[in-house]
Amino acid sequence: MVKKEVEPLLKRVQKPAAYTGGELNSVIKDKNSVKLRYAFCFPDNYEIGMSHLGLKILYGLVNDREDAWCERVFAPWEDMEALMRENNIKLYAHESGDSLDEFDLIGFTLQYELSYTNVLNMLDLGGVPVLKKDRRTLTPIVIAGGPCVCNPEPMADFIDIFLPGEGEEVTNELVDLLIKHKEMGSTRLEFLREAAKIDGVYVPEFYDVEYNADGTVKSITNRETAPAKVKKRVISDLDTAFYPKDFVVPFIDVVHDRTVGEVFRGCIRGCRFCQAGFIGRPIREKSPEVINGQCRAISDATGYDEISLCSLSTSDYTKIDKLIPMLFDWALKENINVALPSLRVDNFSDELLEELKKIRRSGLTFAPEAGTQRLRDAINKNVTEDEVLNTAKKAFEGGWTAVKLYFMMGLPTEELEDIAGIADLAQKVVDLYYSNPNKPKGKAVTVSVSCASFVPKPFTPFQWEPQDTADMLQEKQKHLMESVKSRKISVSYHQSNTSVLEGVFARGDRRLGEVIYKAWQKGCKFDSWDEFFNFDNWLEAFAECGLTTEFYANRRREYDEILPWDHMDYGIRKEFLIEESKKAHKSETTPHCRIKCAACGANRLNGGKCDARK
Repeated sequence: MVKKEVEPLLKRVQKPAAYTGGELNSVIKDKNSVKLRYAFCFPDNYEIGMSHLGLKILYGLVNDREDAWCERVFAPWEDMEALMRENNIKLYAHESGDSLDEFDLIGFTLQYELSYTNVLNMLDLGGVPVLKKDRRTLTPIVIAGGPCVCNPEPMADFIDIFLPGEGEEVTNELVDLLIKHKEMGSTRLEFLREAAKIDGVYVPEFYDVEYNADGTVKSITNRETAPAKVKKRVISDLDTAFYPKDFVVPFIDVVHDRTVGEVFRGCIRGCRFCQAGFIGRPIREKSPEVINGQCRAISDATGYDEISLCSLSTSDYTKIDKLIPMLFDWALKENINVALPSLRVDNFSDELLEELKKIRRSGLTFAPEAGTQRLRDAINKNVTEDEVLNTAKKAFEGGWTAVKLYFMMGLPTEELEDIAGIADLAQKVVDLYYSNPNKPKGKAVTVSVSCASFVPKPFTPFQWEPQDTADMLQEKQKHLMESVKSRKISVSYHQSNTSVLEGVFARGDRRLGEVIYKAWQKGCKFDSWDEFFNFDNWLEAFAECGLTTEFYANRRREYDEILPWDHMDYGIRKEFLIEESKKAHKSETTPHCRIKCAACGANRLNGGKCDARK
């Protein structure tokens, strides 16, 4: 709901519908009849935030309660923010139009490190003290969840509570506790002390960090009611876990505007670079009947004409052969397309391939990740060149004409010949298409190569590795472009300086809070957007704080070094990660979880259960 003072501004911005609220299925409540108000903040623009499944789940979860009201808040684009500051209008929630400082609980999802300055900017624009030490009253309490929370330390100056792991259960527990303390008239400290006792709650205020003379962490000591190790929360049974019956339908196009069916969490593959695959463990699958029912309910409530199945590797869902026909049975009759991201065609039966021919064909996506077999073995991709080509062959025979290949550069042990191997593999896919006697007449093949820059992340076997410098990455990008010989191959890659900054904050410590604060004061925001990113401002902030990007990004850690996130417990044993790291340097692979359990340890957070185990 837009307030009167906002209305005149909307005709002066590019996308006014991103600031109005009032969308189909948005939830409006009487604020005087609820005991707690929760602002779910996505630290990026409306189009990206409205595509996020986590927002949809927690929005529905909190609004399912009679005593609480959850509203959505997004980072305004530059044109809207300038008008809001010029007219003294605070950042407001879409549902009520009330400013951020009127809420009891302010929750941010930290999906990527380059959103950190947007968190500061949104708090400031919403009238909330940016530094947690300046918040003296019980509310608002600022919390954060999401994948970046596995190393929350760079944001510890700004966030009162971090929620490592999955939020469906702990959110309700935190809401219950804050309602209780509001009614008791408690102080902020009294609330935080009790919150720290909840499994899956990290209160950084109750941990002291000391540093060695060389800048490495000397010790992390817990105080008050805080545990020595904070365990991530795990939802044991996805079939009974909360899932929304509808989605808010935006007025404008957003990145992913469709029904989303989550099929399972975690990943069996064990790719050594992939943080999501490790921190999402243990593996837990939903039943096909539950997925089908959830997709049907959301499609009916929204009118969406596409369903997308969500997981880290959809083809690894063990009941995919049963689920797809079940969805097709009603969706295709209603002209609803079913999109299958993370698809590996070679995983499927011939019968299922026939089923897939019934849906609209988008490009086939495949992720070899590295250009040579030696490097694929080092990162434990467990994919051979023959498997890549056989997959492409099946796709071309099935009528596909577009292939997307995802790679990384800057991987540990990588050489320039591995970079050239990316172009060689893409060329082999092109040649394979033209060797197919049944290829569609008059249709050319398109092979898109997307090359991300490798960033070492916590809770992976590569968390100790040095990251390539920007100069090293640029040299490899140049070598890749020179190695591509066909116009049928298009190449895209990431800006190297943004990858450097991502690497700094992925493995950084609390001292980076001052850097983030100074960079924000210099105007840094929307750092993941090329048109906003200003690396010079960041370098100035580092210099003023007496810190360097090289110390955090380009330095090899020893196995016995205390890491800034060592007091966070995501289930993965450090000994397992060390074993995997050593195997990487010998280009030795580890079989995926369904072939042989590698004893990563994640199942202990789920009562010993993991759906990948036989």
